[in-house]
Amino acid sequence: MNTFFQGKRLRRTAELRSLIRETPAITASDLIMPYFVVETDTPTFRKEIPSMPGQYQLSLNMLREQVAKAVDNGLRAIILFGIPATKDPQGSGAYAENGIVQQAVRMLRTHFPKLFIITDVCLCEYTSHGHCGLLSPQGDVLNDPTLQLLTRTATSHAEAGADMVAPSDMMDGRIQALRAGLDAANFTMLPIMSYAVKYASAYYGPFREAAESAPQSGDRKSYQMDPANAREGLREAAADIAEGADCLIVKPAGPYLDIIRRVYETYDIPLCAYQVSGEYSLIKAAGANGWIHEEAVVLESLTGIKRAGAKMIISYFTEELLQKRQITL
Repeated sequence: MNTFFQGKRLRRTAELRSLIRETPAITASDLIMPYFVVETDTPTFRKEIPSMPGQYQLSLNMLREQVAKAVDNGLRAIILFGIPATKDPQGSGAYAENGIVQQAVRMLRTHFPKLFIITDVCLCEYTSHGHCGLLSPQGDVLNDPTLQLLTRTATSHAEAGADMVAPSDMMDGRIQALRAGLDAANFTMLPIMSYAVKYASAYYGPFREAAESAPQSGDRKSYQMDPANAREGLREAAADIAEGADCLIVKPAGPYLDIIRRVYETYDIPLCAYQVSGEYSLIKAAGANGWIHEEAVVLESLTGIKRAGAKMIISYFTEELLQKRQITL
């Protein structure tokens, strides 16, 4: 028997495996819970998303109830997505002073002062055409005019009390525009977490049902990244850092662990990964059919994301893990 390396010696007991574990266990401070808040006249509105079992569209009142339970279980950070009552080509609900996300931020800030509130900054949930920016008559996404509306959106979120804004639109120059706008509005200390490396992924399908944000024509491949490209992701990250991003997001997470690792090793900046809706739904479906041990797979998938280099993970499993006490606080 080879006596120079006996790996099994260090795997013999749970206590020993824990002592030499390279990647720390997933904790509450690693995770960010996404919520979908709906502008509605029905205070008790709570609608399960068919393709995302256990996830809901929530009215303001129901959001407060659900977040209260999660905070009691140890929830520390959330990211908000809004669904307005009406949509228009300009996505005006995104930057309205009394828009649904702005209302939600003010409400949550009042009831949960220690909760860290991140807001998604994009127009896709608010535009009638479902794209992340304004469209030309020919159907092309207009980059620079969109930046003005994104800046108004981010500033309105800051005024409502958000702790961090997270632009997900993938317009060129958006970080510079948002930083300038926030600074001009005296929000110089408000950080920007950029969806810097966001792929045009088929894994977003359930989210588009949840946020009611599917494009009415065409797709988003002209502004989101080609899944085949890795080095382009590094260029996107470099550009956003140069423009003033404080943190970066890689999205999706599981199919892009190599990208997470490359960004982590290349740039000394806090890194977040988004375990997106399709990743959640696949695990949930397999678990419901008894094909996998769902709880074990959830923790293994999150550990893989953390091992790749993500310090923060946006995951729809956050509430469930906290409720079942499967992670430490």
